[in-house]
Amino acid sequence: YDKMKDFIIFKNLDGKYLTLKECLEENKEKHENRVFYVTNETEQSQYINMFKEEGIDAVILTHNIDQPFITHLESKNENVKFARIDADLSDSFKEETSEDELKDITDTFKKALNKNNLVVKVEKLKNASISSMITLSEQDRRMQDMMKMYSMPGMDPSMFGGQGLTLVLNANNDLVKYIVDNKEGENTPMICEQLYDLALLSHAPLSPEQMTNFIARSNKIMELLA
Repeated sequence: YDKMKDFIIFKNLDGKYLTLKECLEENKEKHENRVFYVTNETEQSQYINMFKEEGIDAVILTHNIDQPFITHLESKNENVKFARIDADLSDSFKEETSEDELKDITDTFKKALNKNNLVVKVEKLKNASISSMITLSEQDRRMQDMMKMYSMPGMDPSMFGGQGLTLVLNANNDLVKYIVDNKEGENTPMICEQLYDLALLSHAPLSPEQMTNFIARSNKIMELLA
């Protein structure tokens, strides 16, 4: 590795090829010693767009071998950490927010989704068009990936999902504002469910049951609009 490290190159969001040293140097002002990466450009497109809007870079790592490889790189490069693009929300995406005025909405979502253990965060994202997102810590996601890799044939892959997820709600978004103002509204639970599924869709594919419910709910919402 020591002989090859200066010749290993990574493709970034702009299609440029950079060495690890160049990646770290290019991004040190915004995230020193951290390299963000993308594993699926389609599924993670919302996150990619956010990164591009704020001028934050990431590298493309779409192959199975990339996961053990970045763990190896971390062991060989002190203080350097890799994080998938949906692992957390950088302060670059957020404005200051008050927890007191937004606390009730987390209880509304937990009740509507019947998920008392769901971790919900309310942030004021600069991009008001984003209603909801899912984040999953790098440590939890790597553990889930490892469990999937060593799972028995026929085991349901969905059993590894959903653990450690955080639902991020954008307090600057009109739909989220509607829920804040209409916590007991007739359609509020349905909107909460839809925002949750939309967030999941931008993170990973829905299970067949979730997709069926999402489509049925989408039709119902369109009927209300019509």
